[in-house]
Amino acid sequence: MHNQTITELSAGLKAGDFSSEELTCGFLQRIAQHGEALNCFITIAEEQALVAARAADVLIAKGEGGILTGIPMAHKDIFCTKGHKTSCGSKMLDNFISPYNATVVNQLESAGMVMLGKLNMDEFAMGSSNETSYYGAVRNPWDTNCVPGGSSGGSAAAVAARLVPVATGTDTGGSIRQPASFCGITGLKPTYGRVSRFGMIAFASSLDQAGPMTRDAEDAALILQAMAGFDEKDSTSLENEVPDYSAGLNNDLTGLKIGLPKEFFDEGLDSEVAKVIEVAVEEYRKLGAEIKEISLPNMQLSVPTYYVVAPAECSANLSRFDGVRFGYRCENPADLNDLYSRSRGEGFGAEVKRRIMIGAYALSAGYYDAYYLKAQQVRKLISEDFKKAFEEVDVIMGPTAPSTTFGLGEKADDPLSMYLSDIYTIGANLAGIPAMSVPAGFVAGKPVGLQLVGNYFSEGQLLNAAHRYQQVTDWHQRVPAEFA
Repeated sequence: MHNQTITELSAGLKAGDFSSEELTCGFLQRIAQHGEALNCFITIAEEQALVAARAADVLIAKGEGGILTGIPMAHKDIFCTKGHKTSCGSKMLDNFISPYNATVVNQLESAGMVMLGKLNMDEFAMGSSNETSYYGAVRNPWDTNCVPGGSSGGSAAAVAARLVPVATGTDTGGSIRQPASFCGITGLKPTYGRVSRFGMIAFASSLDQAGPMTRDAEDAALILQAMAGFDEKDSTSLENEVPDYSAGLNNDLTGLKIGLPKEFFDEGLDSEVAKVIEVAVEEYRKLGAEIKEISLPNMQLSVPTYYVVAPAECSANLSRFDGVRFGYRCENPADLNDLYSRSRGEGFGAEVKRRIMIGAYALSAGYYDAYYLKAQQVRKLISEDFKKAFEEVDVIMGPTAPSTTFGLGEKADDPLSMYLSDIYTIGANLAGIPAMSVPAGFVAGKPVGLQLVGNYFSEGQLLNAAHRYQQVTDWHQRVPAEFA
């Protein structure tokens, strides 16, 4: 059952081939068998999952419920879940039990899904390898000596190893798409504001967006359908109508205009990864798409722009973690200043501290105009590049990451090299547009992701393009031998 899609699992549940309780127990057994080796779970909610599964079985027996009723899933540990620890992969929140659910959690729960637990992640979503977690590094199912990507590495690893059919992730600069690429799964970052951020602990508020991580585009469409929508609790949530994302999955791609940015195929791209992407693009040509080269001239500025904007916002958002109201508190503080400084110094990891310091510097008196304001101006230029490109093409395509996964610890002491692994993904976050990664092949046994970027609210078109590609390829069906 663990290799079936959501549609197949739902059909099996409705036909009575198995119950949600049996399905849930099966996945819990796989987590018990493989979860420790991958270190992808922080919390396992077995008791709650079985209660939810039995409730789903009652609905299914009555002929009620929807396509997601009774389907197991897991949340990245950045989403608040009532009665369960929500740690953000940090010592700072190791003792935090959320008193409420994030909107995304409520929506998937209302759709009848069964939460199996909370997934490991880079601390406060800051990282590209899932090595900054207080709970230790997550391992890639394709090579357990390699990273799964980050910050949603636990989600990507769990889906790739078939420990869960679907997981939630968040994407601030590529944190859904890059781990999806490294682990050979499908990951979608929706348009900014399409999915509520309420109850999703903030890293960089103008960039963060939640999305689904699944085995294929069809499953992603089903999960996005349940996640998307306006939320009055989130001031950045948009009131646009949510379309039926599954309705257009099989649309013909004849005449679809695909743009290949020349900046995505420069000397920074691994030559073997480039070959895989070229083969994938050729498949789209066979499907009737029109391919043309385009330019995103300010794309090379996306990494430095991001690493001013994101740390600046994180330094503001993380100021609430002060050892007073909730979270970690140092022992025996001498005074209030000692309480603040030691609680934050002991509670945050090295990467989080680095970004807070950078952000505080960029926002400080005398430097705001030179750094933060300038970065926001460049961000506007990057957004304009995409706007101009979408006057010529429907979808922008290229590699998700410049290389395949790398070894654990390989880039731990080289933050700049680590940051550059997101060079092709950051632009979509700065512009607020949707983008996704789909499996496109392998290099030396390690997955390669193909990135599809669309205009605002074009998630349906991206899912259609991804699904048609997956109908003529089988990369998304590949499973690491140890977890098959």
